[in-house]
Amino acid sequence: MPDYMYLLESRLSPEQRAVLERVQELSRVQDVNVYLTGGAVRDLISGMPIRDLDFTVEGNPVRMVRELEKGGARVVWESERIRHHEMIFAGDVDGSISAAREDVYERPGAKPEYRFSSVMEDLRRRDFAINAIAISLNTQSRGLLLDPTNGLADLEKQEVRALSIHAFTNQTVRLLRILRYCARMGFKMESRTQEWFELAMERGLNEKIEGADVGHEVRSLSREDNPAATLKQWEARGLLATIHPQMQRRKPDYDMLNKMARVRANYVGAGLRPRLQVPVTYYTLSRLKSREAAAAMRNMEFRAAEVDAVAHLVPEAQKIAKVLKSRKTDAPKDAYFYIASLPAEMLVFIEVELANPRVASKLRNYIQKWRPLRLALPSGELDSLGIARGPKFDKILEQFFEMQLRGKGRDPESRTKILRQLAGIKEEPKKKPEKEKKARKGKAAAVTEAKPHEKGKAHAAPAAAPAPPTAAEKGTPLRGAAGGSKPSHAAAAIGAKAKEKHAEAAEHTKELRHAKKSRARTARSKPKSRGAKKSRRR
Repeated sequence: MPDYMYLLESRLSPEQRAVLERVQELSRVQDVNVYLTGGAVRDLISGMPIRDLDFTVEGNPVRMVRELEKGGARVVWESERIRHHEMIFAGDVDGSISAAREDVYERPGAKPEYRFSSVMEDLRRRDFAINAIAISLNTQSRGLLLDPTNGLADLEKQEVRALSIHAFTNQTVRLLRILRYCARMGFKMESRTQEWFELAMERGLNEKIEGADVGHEVRSLSREDNPAATLKQWEARGLLATIHPQMQRRKPDYDMLNKMARVRANYVGAGLRPRLQVPVTYYTLSRLKSREAAAAMRNMEFRAAEVDAVAHLVPEAQKIAKVLKSRKTDAPKDAYFYIASLPAEMLVFIEVELANPRVASKLRNYIQKWRPLRLALPSGELDSLGIARGPKFDKILEQFFEMQLRGKGRDPESRTKILRQLAGIKEEPKKKPEKEKKARKGKAAAVTEAKPHEKGKAHAAPAAAPAPPTAAEKGTPLRGAAGGSKPSHAAAAIGAKAKEKHAEAAEHTKELRHAKKSRARTARSKPKSRGAKKSRRR
């Protein structure tokens, strides 16, 4: 059981994980059972990115929704009749909270009667098996996987299977939805589901799809990685006419939608979450006349604020681009803070719609350089310098960030130096290298050891009866004796030369003595002449 929870928590973003923990905490406090259901579990098991978190509560979720709103969540759409709340949770996380219910149809195609029941009944009444999977978030069964319709097998086979022969009859909007799932996940329809789909199209059920349901599917396009793929699936089946009768002839702007998908991927990679409902709607309806586009949005029951946002999208983007081209944003600091104040979806739309090199360069610098620097400000290093969190702390980080925008403080040494200067901390005195210290200590110890050793020699000399010194040693004064001063390098050199000269002189004297003795021995060994003897006698 815990394996699914571990897999889930390891795949969630930090913001999504915080929402999950908050919902679990509220369920314990309010004593209600809560389950993670639908798309999040499907995407978790299939290995796809988890886009939103859908929670199902056994009971009324209103109290939980109100508590979440206090923490920063906001409700996008809600229905008291079915107790369903589409939300954007704190941390900009998409999702929903709804009550577990059972849909009861008096006859196929009739309006359902809603009965609030258990989570197992809620899973069985869903549209497709891949969406009828849940994970328990309750203390007693945390991590338990609920799969009453065997949706795991469909994920393994990469198929979308309807749960009832009346699936498309009871809710005709599922004709649009199943094609969206197939386009997103690369799945195919299960064989029987394919037959039911074709039968529903032959019976013209696509013409009975209500405008509000079409609007919900068009809004869901904005969360797709590739909205153009879904729209092409709808076009191939003749379902674009559900948006507007002219849409099959005046197709969506697929080129711009594909370009926007690529740009969106760059922003998501940088940690931003652009909500592209308005730009996607704009490019979907861009080839209709303005009054036709307005009529289509009214038919899809778009709110007045949504209609105005689509109508004013291009003029608003042009105003922003004008500021980015002006001198007001020439400095990196000014450009960064202006771009950071804009919604991510507007940045994506400007980059797609208004191709200006100067604007594109600033947007690229914001995504690739400035924003990463901002996210990597050295708060921990400033903490280690002893600066308390507060206004001064924040001001130092702001000043440091501005210096980084000018190209300073990019390497660790300069970063620490700048932070010290901004914090008013004096530089520490430079420490001498350890090697030099050790060398000096070693020399001093050697000299200290040599002196007492030589003193001992001097006192022991009379009793030791040493060998008689040579001539060279007689002329050489004793170095380092008691009372003597430490010889300098020059004195040592002079003493060495004198020693060499005395040694040479002694050797020369030795050679002369040896030669004299040799001559004397030679003279004594020679015989004397007679004349010499006579002269001696006389």
